[in-house]
Amino acid sequence: MPVIYLSPSTQENNLYVNGGTEEEWMNRLADAMEPYLTASGISYVRNTPDMTAASSIRASNAGNFDLHLALHSNAAPEGRYGQVRGVIVYYFPGSAQGQEAATLIANGLKNIYPLPNLIRTESTTSIGEVRRVRAPSVFLELGYHDNPDDASWVKNNLDAIARNIVLSLTEFFGLPFLTPQPSRRGVVDVSWGYLNIRDRPDLSAPVVARAYDGASLTILNQWQGWYLVRFGDQLGWASSDFVTLI
Repeated sequence: MPVIYLSPSTQENNLYVNGGTEEEWMNRLADAMEPYLTASGISYVRNTPDMTAASSIRASNAGNFDLHLALHSNAAPEGRYGQVRGVIVYYFPGSAQGQEAATLIANGLKNIYPLPNLIRTESTTSIGEVRRVRAPSVFLELGYHDNPDDASWVKNNLDAIARNIVLSLTEFFGLPFLTPQPSRRGVVDVSWGYLNIRDRPDLSAPVVARAYDGASLTILNQWQGWYLVRFGDQLGWASSDFVTLI
């Protein structure tokens, strides 16, 4: 299963023109993303507000992540405060996966940002969370928090933005996009030893765990004959033909 490092801004001194901080609103966005990530089978590890960019980079590099996603909002240079709008999605030059993820996220946001022509991707070597992380990285500057229109757009559309970003991530990872559902309980029901729990809803996908007959599963979602399940600490996909709901 894909695992991302989710890194909302820790910049508590960057003030939104209409109240709050970059740290607060990007963490609220991450909060809104979490249910969509889980519902679609994307695992995540997340930084905390007491961390810094440097400690977030160290934590990301200590793991084995498929993508590092940093959530930020921008600010115009001195003398142009409040006059600039737009979204920039950064990636590391030469990183094909980083560029692909950035392009998918940028294209997705064009469907909900009011000025889609002001969304662009850009390679950079000047941002630590792009240059210094081991995983493919995307650093999202989601509008300008010193611009009243951009700040209001972020604050009033957290769920839509979260849904849109996760939709792009499912496309990047080749997974179906699913909305959150109430969890259910199930048990493995096979006439042989165990049921394979797979990385993706595909019989050719790698096996990530084996659940023996009678084993208890938490069913998080369903898609085309497959259940997205939690088995112990493992997230994966199980054929619904061999799981009995309880």
